[in-house]
Amino acid sequence: MYIRIKNLFAIKGYRLFVLCMLLLGIGISITSPYLSLYGTEVLGMSTGAFGVFMAVSSLSGVIVNSLIARRSERGMDRKRIIILATVSSALAYISYLLFHNYFVLIIVVTLLNGVGASTIPQLYASAHEAASDSKSDDKTFAISTMRSLFSLGFLIGPLGGAILLGALDYKGLFWGTAIIYLIIASLVLLFLQKRVYSNTKKIKFKNVSFFNNKGIRTPVIAFIFLFAINAINSINTPLFIVNELEGSHTEVGLVASICAGLEIPIMIVLGALNRKISNKVLMISGCIIAVLYYVILSVSSHSWQLIAAQLLQATFVAIVMGNGLSYFTSMLPDSPGLATTFYANSSTIGRLVGSLGGGFLAQFIGFRYVNLVCLAMAVLTFLIFWKIRRQEVLVQ
Repeated sequence: MYIRIKNLFAIKGYRLFVLCMLLLGIGISITSPYLSLYGTEVLGMSTGAFGVFMAVSSLSGVIVNSLIARRSERGMDRKRIIILATVSSALAYISYLLFHNYFVLIIVVTLLNGVGASTIPQLYASAHEAASDSKSDDKTFAISTMRSLFSLGFLIGPLGGAILLGALDYKGLFWGTAIIYLIIASLVLLFLQKRVYSNTKKIKFKNVSFFNNKGIRTPVIAFIFLFAINAINSINTPLFIVNELEGSHTEVGLVASICAGLEIPIMIVLGALNRKISNKVLMISGCIIAVLYYVILSVSSHSWQLIAAQLLQATFVAIVMGNGLSYFTSMLPDSPGLATTFYANSSTIGRLVGSLGGGFLAQFIGFRYVNLVCLAMAVLTFLIFWKIRRQEVLVQ
């Protein structure tokens, strides 16, 4: 394992990619726990208006991301895209402090976040191309290790956010996040080398899209289900523990901490096993694990059962987050920008659907029955992956 990790850093620019992913994880997680509080308490939004605000902002990222991905595959410089995206994200966070009118803010943040959403897909795509240029045969391990550093940032960021909020209020919170994005932009400007692209790509990728290629459309739908399941779980499980199982807030925190702590090592181990286990087998296994997890949640009667089940949940998340991207890049090995964008858009749409749907489901059918809905979705996703396990993407 040590030698394999050491070989990753022989990939040109890999240290930069790892550092940028860690900073991105920290930057996003510094602000995300407090964004809804700022919107409702400071700006005076209703919870419904804030939900619309986040939905519109997320969907703009999907649209702009798709447009930028196609341009990047046709030779648009990824370095410029990443710099533009990170600067746009920094301006989006500063906009929360400058604009207090709901409609002005939603327009400005939607436009800036739309461009900023391409940061992560383009970093992944750049790392994939750097691994190819360096003749690395460990691309899946390289990408999953980057993803684990992103997750590590989510363990660090909330603490930093709490410190900034306590010391400097929301100004410190948003400016701190903006500065992190500007640091990333500076690092990319100074240290990421520009890559020369071939003009032959213009023809090669023109028919690879969600709408005209079933080989792409079906797995994208499956991943939307997976990310929706995970989003619903993150909303419902704390409420389920407190309201249904009569557990404590300490147990809620314990569940979240154990899952987050296990995700990173599991993600690294699964990435290291990529030579022995295919991405398709891993995704099918992830669905089976999700089924087992939600069976346990559906019949559980004590909080400790959920705590013990976090090994399953952490493994499921590690597979979806760590190897999901490799699933798409294995289908589109010559177009990493499109592959990472399909994955990122699946994540955005899935989280949006799960976040909006999870609350409504809990309100109308009850917390325990939400677990049964997730169980049904996991079974459906397993059937989708089982059906397409031999399917390849046909590029015409």
